[in-house]
Parts: sequence; C-alpha cells; structure tokens
Amino acid sequence: MVHEGVLVESRTMRASVAEHTEALDRAKTLSLLPDGMHVTTRMVADYFEVGIEAIRSLVKDHRAELSENGYRVLTGAEVESFKDLTSLDKYTGRHLALFTRRTVLNVAMLLRDSIVARHVRTNLLDTEQWARTASTTAPVDNSVIHNLVAWLDARIRETVAHQLGQHDARMTRIAEDSVRTVIGQTVVPLLNHAIRADDERRREISDIRREVAAIDRALRARMPVGGMAAMDAMSWREFEEHVAGLCRRDGCVSVANTSRTSDLSADLVGRTADGRTLVVQCKHFAPYRKVESGEMQKFIGMAKVEYTADIALFVTTATFTPAAVDLAVRHGVTAVHRGLLERWSAGRALQVLR
Repeated sequence: MVHEGVLVESRTMRASVAEHTEALDRAKTLSLLPDGMHVTTRMVADYFEVGIEAIRSLVKDHRAELSENGYRVLTGAEVESFKDLTSLDKYTGRHLALFTRRTVLNVAMLLRDSIVARHVRTNLLDTEQWARTASTTAPVDNSVIHNLVAWLDARIRETVAHQLGQHDARMTRIAEDSVRTVIGQTVVPLLNHAIRADDERRREISDIRREVAAIDRALRARMPVGGMAAMDAMSWREFEEHVAGLCRRDGCVSVANTSRTSDLSADLVGRTADGRTLVVQCKHFAPYRKVESGEMQKFIGMAKVEYTADIALFVTTATFTPAAVDLAVRHGVTAVHRGLLERWSAGRALQVLR
C-alpha cells in the first residue's frame, strides 16, 4: 500500500483523490459555517488541531493549488454580504478567507505536523486503493479456460494430422498422446494456478468488504445521537419529532405536530418561553438537495398569514438556495440549514429562541 506521505510530496497524487471529501468525516467531524458550505481559517486550524499561523503559512506556500480547489478571500462589501447571508455576527474584520470542504481536504494532504491530517491522508489512500482493487479484480470467467482447452485440443489434432500425413491411425494416436502429455505438464498447471489465484482474489475482496462493513458499523455506533449521520438515517416523521424535541429543550412549550392533521406548510406549532408564537417547517432532504425559493415562499405565506407567527423556523437536513435565503432574510424567517442544525442538535440553542 502507498504510504500517506506521498500525498504531501506529489501534487499529481493529490489531484487524483481531490474528490474524496468523505475522508474528512471519517477522521473527524468538520463543522461548517451557517451557509453549510464554507469554513474559516480558524475553523480549519481547530479541525486539524494546529495553530492558525500554520494554516496561514501553508496557504501562503500553496495559494495557487488551494485556489483551484475553492479557497478564496472576501473583501469589503463581499464580507458584509456574506455576514448578512450567514448571520456571521461575530466576525468583524475587513477580509474573510473561506475554505470549501475540497479545500480543507487539500490542506489535509499538505499539512505535515497534524495527526488529524495524517488520518485523513490514510483514509484517502484506503479509499483509492479500494477503488483501484474493485476496478481491476473482475472475476475470471472459467468458460474462457474451457474454450482454451478445447482450442488446444483441436490444434493438436490438426498439427499431428498435418505432420504424419498418410501414416496409420496407431502412429497418430501416439503422437497426439505425446503432445497432450507435454501440454498437460506445462500449460495445464499454469491454467490451474490462474484459477486458484482468481479464487484467492475473490476471497480477499470478500474479506475486505466484510472489514469495511464492520468499520462502517463501528463508526456509526460512535456517532452522537444528534449527529447529522443519525438525522440523515431518520424517517421524515422521526425528524419532525427530533426538531420538536430541540424546541422543547430550548424552552418552548405546547409544541404540537400538525403535519398529520393539516396540509398547510407547517409541521410544528408552539410557543416560546416568553409567549411568542412559534411555527416550524421541517424538510428531511438528502444532503445534496437544496430548498428552493418556491418552498420558502409558501412557508412564509402560511406562517405569517395563517398563523401570524412571531417566530418562523424552516429546518432542513440540506441547504438553501441563495434566493430562498434572501426571501427568509427579508421576511424574518430563520433558515436552519444542515450546518446550523448540527450545532443546534449538539446543544447550542438557536439565537432566535433565546
């Protein structure tokens, strides 16, 4: 197996595995900004458990490569716009460096003095080795062996007949037997070895698959109950109950599920501890999905007109399109995307419910 250090030295090797961002989560959970797509320099340093200057120095040395993989620096009005979009109130600087998950993976392949980065590189190479093994170990079709034996037998007969010409049948049989003996002592053992090697390779693949399944089960067992993997595995009803539980944990009362008794775009209704009306829409989507502006517009109309809600939450396991976020901001809806939902589930109360 290739040593993980080769990724530090070879840009070509890094480029070949740049899409495997799932290796980050196998090593450690990567927290994202409220937009669900980016992290700051400080967050990258915290993930790799190194000082922030180590990340800044690495960016300086490999700026071009990191930029190709999504690194960018916002300035001026861009910073303010991003803060408004993500409710990033704590950041007050004039510049904001942003890393995507792919950029963070790029950092993991370059950062030498980080145990977390080494784990990520090892996971990457394990994934790459598995992909190559799976693509090059197609089972040998034994019918090919049988066809080859039949072809050899036919060639023996033709060759002997041609060489002996008009000799009698007894001489023909002797010659055929002699040729078959030579074939049996040379070619057949090679064919048998190929069949045995194929069987061994199949057993190896089966063992690897069992090990991968066992590791996956172990990792899932170690994930916190409120982790995104657990929420992704929920049904939509279980997800609604989970969000209801988070609201109750943060002091809300009389939280009731309305999705089973009404076709309006509200799944939960209740009140905050100080008496404000709360309306919640829950969307249990796949991580790659995005909540569109039409869905947000429907929820806004229902929450504000039908329920005259003081607080409107749109909670999803996915993310929102920029147009949906813009509508939410303009109409006072709190858009709880995947990253914010993860932090809420981990114990951080939503600002709007405090």
